Amino acid sequence: MAAYFVANYRVTNPEGYANYVPVVGPTLAAHGAEVLAADSAGEVVEGEPRDVTVVLKFASKEAARAWYNSPEYQDVVHFRTDNSEGHAVIVDGFVRPE
Repeated sequence: MAAYFVANYRVTNPEGYANYVPVVGPTLAAHGAEVLAADSAGEVVEGEPRDVTVVLKFASKEAARAWYNSPEYQDVVHFRTDNSEGHAVIVDGFVRPE
């Protein structure tokens, strides 16, 4: 079953965060991720979300965790987490009940 990594965050240090963008792509490609959405100016219709929203699709939760915990991603994730505030989750795709 497909799974999704969804992140919503506010960049607090643009200079430090700028290091993240060019290095995260190869880690995603190596794990078969598909970028479904990446927007720093989403239209707010409810609540108070942060500025940046990213949705990545993986083959499964196991594949998403394998990417997130991979040495390659762990070497670069600090460029995001040290320079932003927000949250990220891994969720299963929706399966319509029968």
